[in-house]
Amino acid sequence: MDIGIATWIKFIFPAYILLIIIEYYQAKDNYDLKESASSFVIAGVSTTIAFFTKVVAFGVFIFVFELSKDLRIQFLGYESFGYAWYVWIICLIGDDFNFYWHHRLSHTIRLLWAAHIPHHNADTFNLTVSIRNGWFITLYKPIFWLWMPLIGFEPAMVATCLIINAAYQFFLHTQLVPSLGWVGRIFNNPYVHVIHHSSNIEYMDKNHGGILVIWDRLFGTYQEQIKGVKPKYGVTKGPGSYNPIIANTHEFQNIWNDLKKSRKLKDRFMYIFGPPGWSHDNSSKTAKQLQAELNLQSSVKENVRDNDESLKKSA
Repeated sequence: MDIGIATWIKFIFPAYILLIIIEYYQAKDNYDLKESASSFVIAGVSTTIAFFTKVVAFGVFIFVFELSKDLRIQFLGYESFGYAWYVWIICLIGDDFNFYWHHRLSHTIRLLWAAHIPHHNADTFNLTVSIRNGWFITLYKPIFWLWMPLIGFEPAMVATCLIINAAYQFFLHTQLVPSLGWVGRIFNNPYVHVIHHSSNIEYMDKNHGGILVIWDRLFGTYQEQIKGVKPKYGVTKGPGSYNPIIANTHEFQNIWNDLKKSRKLKDRFMYIFGPPGWSHDNSSKTAKQLQAELNLQSSVKENVRDNDESLKKSA
């Protein structure tokens, strides 16, 4: 069964390229041509890999759907949710929920972060970043969607929702769209997503949503732009190279190097599956640790300021 990959390449990609060209001529200062060229190479390889991994994933979806059919009929009383319009809406919401957790865990589990980091290690923020997807991410991403065919969503519907979500997110990677007001409080948009691509301590591991903002609000990862804190794009420890291979492998190399720092099994486990930045000797710190330190510093400064004002008033 066709899962839409050919259509995706035939129609969506040319539209992406056209929009990238238009954006470039509108905002050349937002581009680094060497970095953009690297992004196109990364996109070409990731698309080729994704073609095969998605075909396999779709086959697994069908297998799970068919294998669990009798169980659904016996215990739930239905064979499939079907293709009604409201089922499509529920499927899109479920898909977006999946994406949030897949995306959030890809930032908080270091091994997954190593696969996801190519999407973030660009020092610019423009539409070419949207196609800068890691070569290894589709090896584990479909796992988060297995529950959907298991409970009765048609595999073709699940695959289509995945494509819709990915297409929507292309438009999140531009600086040319201002705040959307109340609409931006419901639907993800560039004004919100720019925070996600910022390496400022205040903005780390925030705004993981795909289409909807509600997941970040529900699970405590929503962050608006802070006055006076201009987003700094990229990651704290980047590849230091435009080479697409290095962009996709440098964090795996960093993990390997960190594993040599301790012989303790627990430490080695944490270097692989703990949050990025974790270290057994505090030589590096996680986003939560850095944010806690920053909040503490801000509290101390605020207390000092309040004390100074109190002394001035009493004097």
